[in-house]
Amino acid sequence: MKIAVASQDRRHITGHTGRCRKFLIYQVDNGKILSKDLFELPEELSFHKSSPDDPHPLDEVAVLITGGMGQGLARRLANKGIMSVITTRKDPDSVVADYLSGRLTHQRTGFGCPVREHYECLDTDSNSNDTE
Repeated sequence: MKIAVASQDRRHITGHTGRCRKFLIYQVDNGKILSKDLFELPEELSFHKSSPDDPHPLDEVAVLITGGMGQGLARRLANKGIMSVITTRKDPDSVVADYLSGRLTHQRTGFGCPVREHYECLDTDSNSNDTE
């Protein structure tokens, strides 16, 4: 399974996923991270500029983790079978590890989630210090 994390600065989870061009791609097997690579989209293939009807380089990921996205992108990903996860946390490695271990729960505050059936707003129950 592949998990993509929006990370424009290559170190932190990024919001504005529609305009983001840099993603960390985690290759996962049996709940363990096998590899992490940086993938950079050309500007014309950012979600904001590309057609939702065309094939996309990130179509093969199972999960996309981000700091935020609009309803249109959430629907686009859901239509392609990609689960979207929105978090306030910033550290990609710890969020992916918590996602894989099942330590993420629905976030109760901080986000408007108008289309919850299209994506999940998640955060951890733990007292994580990776919010900056």
